[in-house]
Order: sequence, then C-alpha cells, then structure tokens
Amino acid sequence: MGALFPDAATTEAVTVRVSVSYLAEQSEPARGRWFWAYHIRIENHGAGPVQLLTRHWIITDGAGARHTVEGEGVVGEQPVIQPGASYDYVSGCPLATPSGAMQGSYRMVAADGRVFDAAIPRFALLAPAEAE
Repeated sequence: MGALFPDAATTEAVTVRVSVSYLAEQSEPARGRWFWAYHIRIENHGAGPVQLLTRHWIITDGAGARHTVEGEGVVGEQPVIQPGASYDYVSGCPLATPSGAMQGSYRMVAADGRVFDAAIPRFALLAPAEAE
C-alpha cells in the first residue's frame, strides 16, 4: 500500500494515509489556479470503534501563505470506523500557486469517550512542469 498511499501517519491505533493527484483538467495556470484531488484512507487498528468528529487542515501555498480550514466531519459525514476497518474519501484543494502542501488532524472519539487528534501527514501539492 506504500506506493498507492505514499504518505501516512499513525496516532494511537488510527493510521491516516494520503494519495494526491494533480487535476490538469480543473486547473487554469494562465489564470493562477491549480487544483489537486487527495484521497484519504483512515484505518482503525484498535480494539474498539472510533468516530471522526472534526477536521483541521493547514494549507500552505508555494508563496508561503497559510490557510487554516476547520469544520465538522469530512465530506458531510462523521464516520464511525469499526476495528480493523477503514474509511475512504476524496476531496480537492485549489491553490493560486503551482505548488504547496497540506497537513492537519482529525479529532476522533473512542468508544470509551476518550478524545484524541489523529495526525494527517504533511503531503506536497506539486503541479507538473508546464510545457513552454
């Protein structure tokens, strides 16, 4: 799974894996817009279920501008992930530069009520070199 999801981080028994793709068809470099899709897989390696409550992202563009995004759940859901199971979703990120990075965390709650933040590994957003 390392090649499909090159970036991963584990917090307690939760592993967050990321795969990112540049979407040329949704990007308009001449207008200063580049767009990526990222595929997240959240794996529960623990003995009990966990629920994703909120997300916290730090998005940095190639000029060093940082944007923080916070909100409830992911793609409109607050999934419960059973032991040994995983939850996948795909979302997107536009930038005003051809490169950048994202990282963050998910606020999780375990079956016993314990709350913890599962790290989202830092991953690069890199557009392919534009043909002259």
